[in-house]
Amino acid sequence: MRAILSTLSLLAALGAAACDAAPGRTDRAFSETGRIIAMGGGPGGAANACFTCHGLQGQGDGNAAPRLAGLDAGYLQKQMEDYASGLRQDDLMTRVARGLDQDGRRAVAAYYAALPVPAAPPAGPSPAPVLYTRGDPARGVVACAACHGDQGQGTGLGGNPQIAGQPFAYTLEQIERWKSGERRNDPRGVMAAAVKPLSDQESRAIALWLSTRPASPAPASAAATGSASVDAAARPAASRETRRPGRSDGA
Repeated sequence: MRAILSTLSLLAALGAAACDAAPGRTDRAFSETGRIIAMGGGPGGAANACFTCHGLQGQGDGNAAPRLAGLDAGYLQKQMEDYASGLRQDDLMTRVARGLDQDGRRAVAAYYAALPVPAAPPAGPSPAPVLYTRGDPARGVVACAACHGDQGQGTGLGGNPQIAGQPFAYTLEQIERWKSGERRNDPRGVMAAAVKPLSDQESRAIALWLSTRPASPAPASAAATGSASVDAAARPAASRETRRPGRSDGA
């Protein structure tokens, strides 16, 4: 009888070990490719599936969820790392990003970067707001075009993403978050300083104009030049530069 009990205990222990190991294999299966993560949510399951907010082709929802298709892979991964670390705040995106390891975040960023930019009707000859093209040196407003291109197409640098063709509501919300300090993951506080002097009317004019600009694929050099910002975002906080008062980039 004692031998039988010992055997049953051993089998139970082996069964428990097998159950403990299964989630690890499952997690790896659900994180195998960026597409699997985007469609299935990775280890977090369907509740974390990217497509539910960002669309089956990464086109966004036309309102609060931005287009991801064709954006710079380095930029996308940095945002994921910032959500995971808490540097960029958003309850939903923080949960999604923390449910993936760094390889998973890299894979899903690369997946969306490789998707084709959704076709859009040709944009009319709408003039850009003066603040976008020239800024206002008297108020310390830097021209948006200096970092994001004259049509919002980006510059090929991971920190200077394309911002054209995003929903008006999303872009306006981000401007407001920069202004209030709710969003703080800009390099060296550039965005916070640039938008702080803007009036509500000026913010709305810039966001509206950008929403009418056609989206374009990220420049070919973007993935390579974005890697440095991704690596910096992924480093443990203790290895970063000591944060100085008044800085809004989390450094």
